[in-house]
Amino acid sequence: MTRDNVIFFKKWFTDYCRSFYSSNSEDQRNIQLKEEHTFNVCENIIEIGKELSLGEKEMMLAETIAIFHDIGRFPQYAEYRTFLDSASVNHGLLGAQTLIEEKTLGNLPEDEQELILQSVRFHNVFSMPKIKRKDILFFLKLIRDADKLDVWRVCLEFYELPEGERASAVGHGFLDTDDYSEDVLSSIFKEKMASLARVKTLNDFKIMQLSWVYDLNFKPSFRMLSERGYIERITLKLPKSEEIDRASAYVKDYVHMKLKG
Repeated sequence: MTRDNVIFFKKWFTDYCRSFYSSNSEDQRNIQLKEEHTFNVCENIIEIGKELSLGEKEMMLAETIAIFHDIGRFPQYAEYRTFLDSASVNHGLLGAQTLIEEKTLGNLPEDEQELILQSVRFHNVFSMPKIKRKDILFFLKLIRDADKLDVWRVCLEFYELPEGERASAVGHGFLDTDDYSEDVLSSIFKEKMASLARVKTLNDFKIMQLSWVYDLNFKPSFRMLSERGYIERITLKLPKSEEIDRASAYVKDYVHMKLKG
């Protein structure tokens, strides 16, 4: 892996994104959302990596994984007009398949190609897969943290923007009612990440995002989460109730504990 490789990958990614640009304003907003998301995830992974004192080669690998982690989102949206994997296709698997078919990584050593492909393939799974290579597991944890840190931002923009300015695919079509599921909320107190399969309303979706703290892996990630105020901002978009306040406080205490630790 060289810096020239990373420059090439960035150019390839930009050209690939542009091939999906649309004259339809709603489609274009959703495509540009994922393009911007990718560049933000790159910034996140670089910030985490620097704080972890990664070497130059590790930093370039991390940045490359961030560039390609959501490459499957573009053909996914083009065919299905959704970012909901359960209603379309697994975008992690599609991303790895796309990189293989396009031979994008062909100039890299085989072990680096495998590391990148596996990181893209499994970055979106519910729980960490069983992989023997420790370096792949490490980079998987990196991309999962960097990704979540920007998905929080993306979702908060969706909640906070006027309806006409939202990227429609972000909310996955969940009903925006006052209801939420006790089952989803209980995951907070069990210190488990809630499953998207159990989400029925937009409030459930927000609570699920609070539970993502239990899947963060690195201290810098907890710091970035805390400094950006994502927990507080999501809580403000949930119904006012004692149990929501308790869940929010529980999550903030967990983050504080991880920062101290």
